[in-house]
Amino acid sequence: MLLINIVFALILAIRFYSLSISIRHEKALIQKGAVQYGKRNSALLSVAHILFYVAAITEANYTQASFDGTSQLGLAILIFAIAMLFYVIYELKEIWTVKIYILPEHKINQSFLFKYVRHPNYFLNILPELIGLSLFCHAAYTAIIGLPIYAFILAVRIKQEESAMKGLLK
Repeated sequence: MLLINIVFALILAIRFYSLSISIRHEKALIQKGAVQYGKRNSALLSVAHILFYVAAITEANYTQASFDGTSQLGLAILIFAIAMLFYVIYELKEIWTVKIYILPEHKINQSFLFKYVRHPNYFLNILPELIGLSLFCHAAYTAIIGLPIYAFILAVRIKQEESAMKGLLK
């Protein structure tokens, strides 16, 4: 159980680091005149993400989860998800945030990843992250209850993002 708590803390630290990148980018985007879309839904996503993490580690500690094959699979998925997060940040550079911001002269990223995977941050980072975290923590109840709720909020987010970018796609 100690190993799970230590690795969880490390994953949480990595997520806080990515949040600091988002905050830095957000401030710069606002200064450049970017407009935020889906503000309320972004707040809901943040709350859902935090609650998912809290529920997963709470469930792990309550059940005294062990670091076994399931946890190892979950950790492998988490490592993949974190790698994809930082690849997406690398590709989007200063326009990557956890919120939807559109610049007056916003350019659509046409790199390989964005050309062939629709919404890679959601489908290659966030969803695998939550699935991996559930497996890593043996958090079945968190997954059963949390994933459908999160998926609904994320579906709204995707619609908002596509609507905000509609005028940019040519």
